[in-house]
Amino acid sequence: MSVQPRWLPVSLSLSAAALVGIVLTEGYTGRAAPPLPGDKPTIGFGSTTRLDGSPVQPGDQTTPPEALSRALADVQRFEGTLRQCVTAPLAQHEYDAYVSLAYNIGPAAFCGSTLVKKLNALDYAGACAEILRWRFFQGRDCALPGSGCAGLATRRQAEFRRCLGETP
Repeated sequence: MSVQPRWLPVSLSLSAAALVGIVLTEGYTGRAAPPLPGDKPTIGFGSTTRLDGSPVQPGDQTTPPEALSRALADVQRFEGTLRQCVTAPLAQHEYDAYVSLAYNIGPAAFCGSTLVKKLNALDYAGACAEILRWRFFQGRDCALPGSGCAGLATRRQAEFRRCLGETP
C-alpha cells in the first residue's frame, strides 16, 4: 500500500469510482420500498428523503436519471456534513470510504460516532476499524450467517478496505 497525501476535507470531493460504488451497492428501485423489513422506505439509489426534504413514502416513484440526480444531491449533502465534523486531513480513499458510510448511516449518526472522534484525534487506523462496527441492523449482526442482512456486512468490509487504501 502506497502512502497517499492527505488534504483537509474541504479540499476533497467524492471520486467517480466511489460514486459508482455507492449506487451499485445501494441498487436501484423505481418505486419506494423498505430495503429490508422494518427499514425506512428508500427510492432510487437508497434515498430516504424526497427532493423537498420530506421522507420517502411507499408508492413514490422515480426514473433512473432522476434517481442518479438525487443520489448526487444526497452525496453533496453528506459531503457537507462530513466537512463540518471532520477536522483531520484525509487521503482520497479515506474520504471516499467515509462518504459512503455517511450515505448509508446518515450524517447525524456519522458525525456523532466514535469513528469521527478517532479520526479527529488522527487515529487513522482506529477510525477505519470503526467502519466494521456499523454492521448491525435492528439488533442483528449482519456478519453472521442467516442474519438476512449480509449485504450490509459486505458493504462495511468494502468500505473498510477502501479506507485502508486496499481498493481503487
